[in-house]
Amino acid sequence: MSSIPFPPSGQYLRAVRESSRAVRVKANVQISDESIERFLLSPAFTSTYTRLRAAHGMTMPLNFSSVVSELNVLSVLSLLNFASGYRVPLHQVTGRGAFDNIRAFVFSAYISSSAGAGDYFSAQGMKDITASTVADLMRVTDALHVERPHEKIPGVTVGELGGPVWEIVQIIATTLNETGEALINGGYPDLGSFVLEALKEGEKAKKAGGDECEVALERFVRGIPAFRDMALVYDQPVYCFKKAMLTLHAIALRFGKSDTPSVPVPRTSHLPIFSDNVIPSLLVHLGVIDLSTADDALGLPSLFPEARDPERLSALLAAAEPVGDVVAKIKTVPKEGPLLTVEQAFVLRAAAIDACELIVQKAKTLDVSGYKEDLSWMKDMTPPELDAWIWAVAKDRPDYRKLERFALRNTAYF
Repeated sequence: MSSIPFPPSGQYLRAVRESSRAVRVKANVQISDESIERFLLSPAFTSTYTRLRAAHGMTMPLNFSSVVSELNVLSVLSLLNFASGYRVPLHQVTGRGAFDNIRAFVFSAYISSSAGAGDYFSAQGMKDITASTVADLMRVTDALHVERPHEKIPGVTVGELGGPVWEIVQIIATTLNETGEALINGGYPDLGSFVLEALKEGEKAKKAGGDECEVALERFVRGIPAFRDMALVYDQPVYCFKKAMLTLHAIALRFGKSDTPSVPVPRTSHLPIFSDNVIPSLLVHLGVIDLSTADDALGLPSLFPEARDPERLSALLAAAEPVGDVVAKIKTVPKEGPLLTVEQAFVLRAAAIDACELIVQKAKTLDVSGYKEDLSWMKDMTPPELDAWIWAVAKDRPDYRKLERFALRNTAYF
């Protein structure tokens, strides 16, 4: 990734929006005004948005010795907010999805550290953690081997480390190792201290009339390799920065409710969405993102062919009875969606970023005065709230839970 240039200083948020739109247009991914309006006025959206827009899975039922300790664990949880490409194999082994496995790992590592096992989330602890320790804390040690035929003895198989669960365990360990090394090189005792310093620098910029998220985001991306969520597509850089922006938003949600917050709280309502695999996939299924005329050289039109069925789309845009927790308790292994290349994944993620910017813009100008229900809340819609709604509704409806999401393997970005 070293060949990809950073955005110009002070223009990271602009780079996310502009590079996303540019690559979507170049790939001929369509987002029409009509499809956005159809989505915004659909019962599926209007009947659930106010209930689900604030849903958030980053809450932590843990006791912390200090604010910096809590900030550290929250930052590590955001740093490790990936593994979406391993949703199905993780579900098969643990009965939980990608993020729930990451969260369980973070909780387990923090509790083990508190019990005297060594501080896994200090800079040194992160640098030193091994894949086998990660597997132990994730409770997946029984799923790390694959069988292969013995090279010399017919009919005999031997077990060796391998397979998708071992792959994601290694990615988690490597991400922690690289982050720990970067923190040590920068003179920071842990990720929370690094994040707090960036927040304080952002606060200074805010007092001078600047954008505190812009300052902190640039510090995050330049300082920590795992936050450099960018790729070259058509020889042009595409910037998504999902985890870095999500870290800022998670901090705002956690500490922003206090009248006297213990850390500088960034204003995040203007941030672009935190683009993963769920949001682009859902927006394709809900008819907002149209891949039918997209770049065939990248293989985009062949993805999600079922999304072009008009009857299916009508059913998805209709209101549905929310079942939430009841469905969540039914442990069915999700169906694997299409496995994508890096270029395909970044085009779809960029298309989702641009789509959500366009949806929010449309919501602010849409005339909703003639509708029986009060839709005045649309004028106040923000990209992070729309992001939260898409993520939450994907789990809220049984028919949405069955929708395929694309997967990208071997990435620590989402």
